[in-house]
Amino acid sequence: MARTNRHGPAPRTRRRLPLRYLLPVLLLTALMAMLMLRGYVHSEILADHRVRPPVSSDKVPEKILEGGPVIDTRSGRAQGLKVDDKRLVLTFDDGPDPTWTPKVLDVLKKHQAHAVFFVTGTMASRHPDLVQRMVDEGHEVGLHTFNHPDLSYQSKARIDWELSQNQLALAGAAGIRTSLFRPPYSSFADAMDNSSWPVTEYIGSRGYITVVNNTDSEDWQRPGVDEIIRRSMPEDGKGAIVLMHDSGGDRSQTVAALDKFIPMLKEQGYELDNLSEALGVASAHTEVHGLDALKGEAWIFLVQASENITSGLVVGLAVIGVLVFTRFGLMLLLSGMHARRVRRKNFRWGPAAPVTEPVSVLVPAYNEAKCIENTVNSLMASEHPIEVIVIDDGSSDGTARIVENMRLPGVRVVRQHNAGKPAALNRGLRNARYDLIVMMDGDTVFEPSTVRELVQPFADPRVGAVAGNAKVGNKDSLIGAWQHIEYVMGFNLDRRMYDILRCMPTIPGAVGAFRRSALERVGGMSDDTLAEDTDITMAMHRDGWRVVYAEDARAWTEAPETVQQLWSQRYRWSYGTMQAIWKHRRAIIEKGASGRFGRVGLPLVSLFMVVAPLLAPLIDVFLLYGLVFGPTEKTIGAWLGVLAVQAVCAAYAFRLDRERMTHLVSLPLQQILYRQLMYVVLLQSWITALTGGRLRWQKLRRTGVVGAPPAGMPGQRVRGDSERRPVG
Repeated sequence: MARTNRHGPAPRTRRRLPLRYLLPVLLLTALMAMLMLRGYVHSEILADHRVRPPVSSDKVPEKILEGGPVIDTRSGRAQGLKVDDKRLVLTFDDGPDPTWTPKVLDVLKKHQAHAVFFVTGTMASRHPDLVQRMVDEGHEVGLHTFNHPDLSYQSKARIDWELSQNQLALAGAAGIRTSLFRPPYSSFADAMDNSSWPVTEYIGSRGYITVVNNTDSEDWQRPGVDEIIRRSMPEDGKGAIVLMHDSGGDRSQTVAALDKFIPMLKEQGYELDNLSEALGVASAHTEVHGLDALKGEAWIFLVQASENITSGLVVGLAVIGVLVFTRFGLMLLLSGMHARRVRRKNFRWGPAAPVTEPVSVLVPAYNEAKCIENTVNSLMASEHPIEVIVIDDGSSDGTARIVENMRLPGVRVVRQHNAGKPAALNRGLRNARYDLIVMMDGDTVFEPSTVRELVQPFADPRVGAVAGNAKVGNKDSLIGAWQHIEYVMGFNLDRRMYDILRCMPTIPGAVGAFRRSALERVGGMSDDTLAEDTDITMAMHRDGWRVVYAEDARAWTEAPETVQQLWSQRYRWSYGTMQAIWKHRRAIIEKGASGRFGRVGLPLVSLFMVVAPLLAPLIDVFLLYGLVFGPTEKTIGAWLGVLAVQAVCAAYAFRLDRERMTHLVSLPLQQILYRQLMYVVLLQSWITALTGGRLRWQKLRRTGVVGAPPAGMPGQRVRGDSERRPVG
């Protein structure tokens, strides 16, 4: 993976093309389009299943009511045609069905019989191979509309749309058009009434022959094989058009009845033909060429793509379901274990507790003029002996001068040309006097007890690094509140879990501590990735050091306050984490401590921090899908169930961190909006990683609103230079 190691902004010449930022949005748009198409071809929109009340038939011509089941109203005609005696046309409605249509075709082929299949556009689009098989085996195909509505209630525009979409599906599936049409919910010719007759006339004006029936098997009622045969048998050797179904439910009785019915008919001298053969006219099929054929093929391709993508998304939804509930279960169980362990009255980190030796605090700073004074002042209130080293990484806003003008004892400023945060930390490490090193960001403030709590785990000689409890100081905005929930639940609850599992993935840059010897053994801070904190933590694990979480070592950081800044920060975090995972991938095959982390830590980090966030929005995608296409109640119930589980975890995390529950009011909105933003960011990170792109450091604009809190307080927002008020 490519990298950039700058601490500050990159030159203009390295700015990425806007297309890179548009790709995630384009992919999301394409995904939603595929889902909409899938819902469309599954008749989950625009279908109309109303039952018509009895209507008079006084406007229907007598020759239609008394004529045959083949109704020709083309060119102003009104003619009813019958098939000759001893000729029978089997017709099948509502298919093709992937289960039953092949069985019906097998029986027809076995007995060398032809039939007419009146297909819906939705089913033909989803199963084009079956339509092609019908044509190849000599059967005729007719239209049965696209979505199977009652056309008596539809406008002419809707009727035209149903016909054209049905033809489009046939063109793509088998390269044909057809002139045969059967309206949904049709019956015998003598059942034509004043509502259906105008539709039949209009259908004829569009060049179609309407085909009803004069023998109804009523197989949809599943009355039994013998009863289906009895109802299908024509009287006295007369010709007939028999209505059956090859879709819409269990058609096993239909298939079994056909296997007995066709031989019986042939013994009686019947010919079983398609409609054109029975009437002795030219085929109802015409081949489609040129643009119409291309449009049909494109339609089928898109439908098949939507089916395959949806199937993949369903698998992804199952995966994310397992990951989400596994993570929640582990967090609830293991974080509780962690809290009970470290909160025992007799709990000690190790034989050398308490740790009282002095600590070097490193503060890398690049253009932190608005924040650095609050940061240094908070350190001056520390209850633990410290020295403070502010490493000015080529700031252009006077950051170093501000610190120097404060003239505080124990505070040194080290200047360097802009070389990046890892280089600044390594420079500070070389200038540090003590063996315990605390690292913090230049926009962060510590409580008086933070350093003391942060270094206590070093009483255990096996501990090489300690993660503190990073909190959002500016949480009184909506974006801040959402990040506050994320920090408490998504980060700190995770850290408790990873502490128990001994595979902590990240020492937060805002508040972390290290043994100097451990840092030196792994080569110090590296600029190989954009997530130097994750990189160094993984290196610590691989070197055999324990990395633990100190819940009482609280630090208050200024979270991004705009969507753009949040995007920039999380994009860097996501991409940097991927880089770190890739950098340390060989741990999977190594032995000892490195192998343990590689086979336990790396998979967990990859699943919970990369794969799960990438797939998590599928929950919301299927929520939208279910709201549009149904079943709405079950969809809402399932989504609320997931939200309830998240709320339980969040409430538990807030309780462990002794945070006020009022901030959880925005949790539902966070799940709807904030998670989508994080998804797009992660998707963009994946695109950057897979395309080998180079991501520049995203320097955030700070406001200096987070002031130094007194011990145990949740932080302060600064007004001007001196006026302060508590922030909840």
